[in-house]
Amino acid sequence: MSRSIAIIVLLGFALQAEIIDRIAASVDYRVITTSEVERQIRVAAFEDGQKPDLSAARKQAALQTMIDQVLIQKDLENSHYPLPEPAELNPAIDQFKKEHFPSDAEYQRVLAEYGITEQDFRDLLLWQRTLLSFIQVRFETGIQISDQEISDYFEKTVKPAAEAAHPGQAVTLDDYRKQIQKTLEGQQVDRQMDTWLNAARRRARILIHEEALQ
Repeated sequence: MSRSIAIIVLLGFALQAEIIDRIAASVDYRVITTSEVERQIRVAAFEDGQKPDLSAARKQAALQTMIDQVLIQKDLENSHYPLPEPAELNPAIDQFKKEHFPSDAEYQRVLAEYGITEQDFRDLLLWQRTLLSFIQVRFETGIQISDQEISDYFEKTVKPAAEAAHPGQAVTLDDYRKQIQKTLEGQQVDRQMDTWLNAARRRARILIHEEALQ
């Protein structure tokens, strides 16, 4: 094969790879490809036992999640958070297999059916644990819910719903205090994280290639 023909062949392969695996977005210097977006969808669907939805709308939603993931990973790299070890996943994976598959062979067959590997699944579970640790350290630490906030939420939200669901039964704050506190803490964490992510998005240079998600 002549050098010119070899170059043409190589360019052909490069062009084919670009078509197959296009850039869906970039976050500063981190590139997210369409294959990564689709793998994210397939792994999440595998975990939930659902058929992968590769529609444009689902790809858009998955891409936004992945952009947030990149922003969080950048913060993790620049800070000192306690990160989970990959070996910690083994009991969770063993339990997942036990609950959903009659044998390891069937587990491997379904992984192949979804077009993913066990490593892809492990990466998802590791990220979920990493995200939980990030949220706990950055947002949950120091949250305080006042008695007034709990009382207000009980009177405005919980009590009317409980009385409608159980007419004639006494509804007291003490019966729902812990549940209300957990709910309000979760809402405060969500607000703080949304604020942090919005600020992180503004600081980053994010380019989305809509045409790659069709």
